[in-house]
Order: sequence, then structure tokens, then C-alpha cells
Amino acid sequence: MTTIEGIEGLGGMEGLTSDLGELKRAFAAFPSGVAALSARVDGDPTVMIVSSFTVGVSAEPPLVSFAVQHSSTTWPVLSRARAIGVSVLGEAHSDKARQLASPSKESRFAGLGTEETASGAIFLQGAPVWLECAIEHHYPAGDHDIIVLRVLAMMADDERNPLVWHQRTFKMLAD
Repeated sequence: MTTIEGIEGLGGMEGLTSDLGELKRAFAAFPSGVAALSARVDGDPTVMIVSSFTVGVSAEPPLVSFAVQHSSTTWPVLSRARAIGVSVLGEAHSDKARQLASPSKESRFAGLGTEETASGAIFLQGAPVWLECAIEHHYPAGDHDIIVLRVLAMMADDERNPLVWHQRTFKMLAD
């Protein structure tokens, strides 16, 4: 473990580190929503799961964002879509979330109900939020790119609860 030195104002705090393993553990301690980004590309349904999804980037124009690793093999395909359906995963998806993110692209949608718009955006049934989006910007950010999407249309269902990614596992919200 490498200790960070030279930071003023820590008042003798011990345990701060720049260790990559500890960084990943610290990031995992922050709960986040999970979204499925889906579209029909070249006739095939394509889906990518992200836990870095951020709503409220801007209201005018309506923008959301997410980060994607440079090593992603799905994003180069999905980025060619005219429109992307963003489905915030809900409790109904808890047993299918890992399947949606699996390396086996052929079985990602197996057993899941979907809806598709004329633009090719695909949404998962049972999601608390649907956003039909188009790519607005992309920015390099270390080993990821930050992708900004413009929201074209949306739907929210207050009766459905989102799924949360926390400490490297999917969890449900409790009252």
C-alpha cells in the first residue's frame, strides 16, 4: 500500500493510499444505479450494462452521461445506432442483470420482455425509467470515454424501484 504524502490539512490522517486495488474497493463502496443501453444495430439487438450512468447532466438541453471502458467490444457496435434505449434496471431485473452483461451476446436478452421504437431503441419491460437517446458528445477520460447522450423522449414509472450496484453486487432498495 502506498501512502499519499504531502497533502496539507489531513491532520495526521493515516490510511490514505493511491493503491489501485484500494481505489477499486473505494469506488465499489459508492452505490449507483444500473442502466441497460440497447438498440438494434445492423438488424441485431445489442445491449450494454453500465453502472456509471448519470442523470441530470443538463435539463436544457436534456442530457445524461455514462463512462465506457476503451476495452469494450459492445460500445463500438452500439455507438453506430441512430437512437439508444436507456432502461434503468429495476428490481424485476435482479436475476437477469448479470445475464445482460455476459460475454455471450446471443443470450443477453433471453427471457426478457422488450419494446422497440421505430428508431431502433430497445427498452426492457419492468424498468422504472426509459430514456430514448442519441449521442451528443464523447470525451476521453483516462482508460474510459465519457459519453453524453441527448434525451429525445422518456417514461418513468414511480411504482417500480431501481436496482442498485454496490460493493460489486446488485442490491434492492429498502424502505
